[in-house]
Amino acid sequence: MGRVALVTGGSRGIGAAIAIALKKARYRVAASYCGGDEVAARFSADNDIPIYRWDVSDYETCVAGIAKVEADLGPVEILVNNAGITRDAMFHKMTVEQWKEVVDTNLSGVFNMTHPLWPGMRERKFGRVINISSINGQKGQAGQVNYSAAKAGDIGFTKALALEGARVGITVNVICPGYTGTEMVRAMDETVLKERVLPQIPVGRLGEPEEIARIVVFLASDDSGFITGSTITANGGQYIV
Repeated sequence: MGRVALVTGGSRGIGAAIAIALKKARYRVAASYCGGDEVAARFSADNDIPIYRWDVSDYETCVAGIAKVEADLGPVEILVNNAGITRDAMFHKMTVEQWKEVVDTNLSGVFNMTHPLWPGMRERKFGRVINISSINGQKGQAGQVNYSAAKAGDIGFTKALALEGARVGITVNVICPGYTGTEMVRAMDETVLKERVLPQIPVGRLGEPEEIARIVVFLASDDSGFITGSTITANGGQYIV
């Protein structure tokens, strides 16, 4: 049997592509989600991937959700922290609630999911933690101070935790996608997409969720054991670091 992989926000968009790719690579995959019961149920039925509903912004809920996954599938050895939300507003109009919701999900959620799994990974001397950040966590974005701050925090979290995991067989890496052709992005006004978004991307197109998923599959594998603390950009050349 393959190792158990848990993907948060795994029922749609990039998360769904990651979950499907990991299953094709013979991992036993579980996907968590928070909203959209109908979409999640359809994803599970179509792909034969079990789904679990909880909010990653709540620590105790994460502990309970992880316990259920491990009771069903076995110890989680690969964690993909993909769940995220946006609450965009220019800073002078941003509310405390908009700030807190995004930071609690996109940054604290990474802690809430990783912390309960860390002791087991240390004990087994193997683990893969793969965090999904964003190009906007690297370069910033007007109207997304909350999102950019949280996603930049994910990068710092990755670098520090990688140093702690290195000697016990755990790698921790982060992927920063650029504009990716999810349902949400493709729903943008076509004129805005063609005239404002695509001209920023040197390769001249959106990324595909499956391209991000292939990076995750590699980072989850034994072949990636010498790669840790890395920030992998996948943005078509839009922002080069």
